[in-house]
Formats: sequence, structure tokens, C-alpha cells
Amino acid sequence: MNAKILLLVVGMSIFLAGCSMAPSYTRPQPPIPADWPQGSAYRDAGPAPAAKPVTALGWRGFFTDPDLQTVIGMALEHNRDLRLAALNVERARGLYGIKRADLFPILEAVASGRKQRVPSTTSGDTGESVTTEQYDVTLGVSSWEIDFFGRIRSLKDKALEEYLATDQARRSVQILIVSDVANAYLVLAADRGNLRLSESTLEAQRSAYDLVRRRFELGLASELDVHLAQISVDSARVGVARYTQRAAQDQNALDLLAGTPVPHRLLPVDLDSVRPPAEISAGMSSEVLLGRPDILAAEHLLKGANANIGAARAAFFPRISLTAAFGTASPELSGLFGPGSAAWTFSPELALPIFDARTWPALAVSEVDREIAVARYERAIQNAFREVADALAVRGTVNQQISARKSLVDASARSYRLSTIRYEKGIDDYFGVLDAQRSLYAAQQALILVRLEGVANQVRLYATLGGGGG
Repeated sequence: MNAKILLLVVGMSIFLAGCSMAPSYTRPQPPIPADWPQGSAYRDAGPAPAAKPVTALGWRGFFTDPDLQTVIGMALEHNRDLRLAALNVERARGLYGIKRADLFPILEAVASGRKQRVPSTTSGDTGESVTTEQYDVTLGVSSWEIDFFGRIRSLKDKALEEYLATDQARRSVQILIVSDVANAYLVLAADRGNLRLSESTLEAQRSAYDLVRRRFELGLASELDVHLAQISVDSARVGVARYTQRAAQDQNALDLLAGTPVPHRLLPVDLDSVRPPAEISAGMSSEVLLGRPDILAAEHLLKGANANIGAARAAFFPRISLTAAFGTASPELSGLFGPGSAAWTFSPELALPIFDARTWPALAVSEVDREIAVARYERAIQNAFREVADALAVRGTVNQQISARKSLVDASARSYRLSTIRYEKGIDDYFGVLDAQRSLYAAQQALILVRLEGVANQVRLYATLGGGGG
């Protein structure tokens, strides 16, 4: 037993003294400007004075509407994509545990027995049959590679970084689901608002048609006016049918994201019924992007590729492995643990690579893999910068668009009202009323669309800055 303890102590000492062949990791310089873009499109992109940085807001702090919060919570509980991402994290964690376990010896207890009969024809000079027995009980280590040059440790580090990258990928999926649910909710609200607008327009056009019909019966309007009024009614009917369909499809999309049917009481009436998200700040520097989970995942993969070079380099050096066992052996079962039955084996092995045509190409591949990981990391940062810059450009101009659209709706409403009065007084024909009505309807739809773009852009900015967790 003392020999075994001494053996393990020596082995662990060698293990702890091992070195790593992996190159030192240095984070690449982000290939983006330090500051956010400037110009007329970003003039009004600054947040309100009370705006908070994304890192200080969980999704519940950003999405202030209670019904939307409930729907997002349902999605985080039931969405299958998020469940799959969580399972991938568990799998990566298990793979890391396997690689980490390779650093330690596998201790096995083995008990065996053997009984053999040799016939008289082959028993030698005695000419009699012989029966032999052998019983063994051992506790030992089989082919434990002592990681003196860091090969196993580098593979363990690579598995760790892949696990961490998978966990960041899960965070990315969560952010995507949170933002997708919010966007689907807002699109449903906008289409329901358009449906209400189409229904009110249809009701108004039916009233106008009845008026024109009565005027025609009194000889105050032409048959053409009746047909023009009918065109307005039918156009409004098309709008009602179209937005009824779109609202149903939007609800189906929301149910899919939520992973379960969303109760009707949680669905929005229109955009006005949805409480707007909180104001957020993009900060003064683009360095905030380095905390995005997709960029962190890309960096972990880069670190893993860097560690893999250490494993490829270690393949050029000897491998030291150890097999050792301590136990008892006896030709009789009753004497297995008796005096003088102790037995042990000690078998170190050194494998020195002389020629292996795979080692140099393997090292070259690992180095190219690191350069690929660098390029992917830098591309992820550039994509993130562009996404945030686009969102800031929308935030810098969307309020101007909303103001202009509101003014256009007011002007179109006045034009429609005046055209109707002029037609009723017989000053103009019904073409002017029809044209004014179409302009008003289009302006009202465009206003809903640009308002949707504004609030959806707030969600997009929050997600592109790395928000959506917690």
C-alpha cells in the first residue's frame, strides 16, 4: 500500500508541474470606430436624460406593459427553441466534464478468478491431469496519461470555451425570443389598429353611399357618383378582410413564439393600448458591444481555437502514461487475503514520436482555425456595430416622420371634410370626395406603420445592445 501511495504522489507531482503549449491569448482590437456615427440622421438619436444603460435593465424593466411581460414570460417557459438551446448548454457542460476528467486517473477495483484443468495427455512427465486455480483482487490505475506537456489540459480548455460559448449562444437565443415576441405583439397591435381603422372607414363609406344613393334618387347626383361611392365601400371591405386575415396570422405567430396559445385577454387592442418600452442609452462608446452574448460566444470560440494549438503542439512531444495496481493473489480462494498474498505491478510507458505525417498538418490546421475564429469574432463585432448604428439612425429620424405623418393625417382629414361639403353643395363632383378619402385612409395607415417602426426600433436597439436577459 505504501508503494501505491508513493506512486500516486509522484504522479500527481509530475502532473501539477506540467506546462501548456498554447500561445498566450490576446483579444483582437475591435475593427470598429470607438464612437457611434454622427450626422443629420443621428441628430435626435440621443436618449432622454433619465434613460438607463442596457446593462442596468432586465427585460422586465425595459418592457413596461404588464400584458406583454406576461406573454414574454410564457415564451421563456414554453418556447422550444430556448429549450433546445438550454439542452445544448447541458450537453456542452457534459462534454467539458469528460475532457476535464481525462486529467485524472481512472481508479478501478478488479476481482477475478480462474480455474483450469490440464488433461493427462498434455500434463508432461506426470501423465496425470492437473487442475489449477488463481484468484486476484486488485486496485489500480490503467493507462493514465500524465499531462506533462499540456495536451489534455489544452483539450480541456478548448471544451471549456466551447461550453461557455454555448451558454452565450443560449443567451442570444433568449434575447432573440424576447425581441421576437415583443415585435410579434407590436405587429399584432398595429394590424388590429388597422383593422379598426378599416372597419370605421367601411362604416363611414356605407353612410356616404347611402347619402349618394338618396341624392341620386332625388335627381341631385349622377349614376356615376353612385358607382364611385360603391367603389369606396368595396375598397373598405377589402381592407377589413385583409387586416382580419393579417391579425389572425399575427396571433398564430405569437402563439408559436410563446409555445402555447396566448389568452385573448392578453392580446393588444391597438398600438395605443400598449405601454411603450423604457428609454435606454447606447452609451458614449461602441465598447459596450463587447458584452453582447453573440460576440462573447465568438470570443470563447476564439479562445478555444487558441487552446487547440497547444494540443497540436504537444503532439510533437513524448506521451507519458502509467499503469499500476496493488492487490492480492492466491491459488486458493480462502488464502486470498492471507499472509504473503500481496501483489503489485508498476508499468510506466514513454511514447516518443519519431515520424507521424499528421502532426505538422494538424498544427497548421489548428493555426488556421484560430485565424478563422479571429475573422468571425471581428465580423460579429462589425455586424453588431452596423445593427446598432441602423437602430440609432431610425431613432434619430422616426419622431420627425411621426410628426410629419400626423400633420398629413390632419391635412387629409380637413381635405376630405371640405370635399364632402363641396360635393353636398353641388360645387364639385364625387371624384374629389373619392380622392380625398383615399388620401386620408392611406395617411392613417402610414401613421400606424411609422409608429410601429418607432416602437419596434426601440426593441431592436435594446436587443442589438445586448439586452434581453434577466
